[in-house]
Amino acid sequence: MALSQRSLGAKIGGFLVAKIKHIAIRTHDVEKTAQFYKEAFGLEQVGLGQSGIYLTDGSLNIAILSFRGVVEGETMKLGVDHIGFQVDDVDAFVDRVKSLGGKALSERNEVHHGDPAKPQSYFEVKCVGPDDQVIDISNAGWAGAK
Repeated sequence: MALSQRSLGAKIGGFLVAKIKHIAIRTHDVEKTAQFYKEAFGLEQVGLGQSGIYLTDGSLNIAILSFRGVVEGETMKLGVDHIGFQVDDVDAFVDRVKSLGGKALSERNEVHHGDPAKPQSYFEVKCVGPDDQVIDISNAGWAGAK
């Protein structure tokens, strides 16, 4: 089955699979970086976050976020900050992350997409993998990601 044709909750080789729908990039200059991606790759601005700008290519959401040092016990770094997977069953995927050596960094956050001009949260559960890569898991998805 082609990647673009598979639905959320599809199984490949007996395993539930997920689609990457969200990438976040930390930067010192949110506006300049967002403008670069808009001009270089034709991305469209679809919302404002609490610390950044959300862009899309029509399928994938890219968050350009402000570099702030340390937040919620995490030491931040420049570059790709975290990735997000949209899934049918958030709890099942969080359990899978835990069973494979990861852990949940947050309790479940109910997401209701609202006015894209107002700051809002898009992740439902923030996890960390065994290599300390931060992963958002969401059923609701992200602005601009289909």
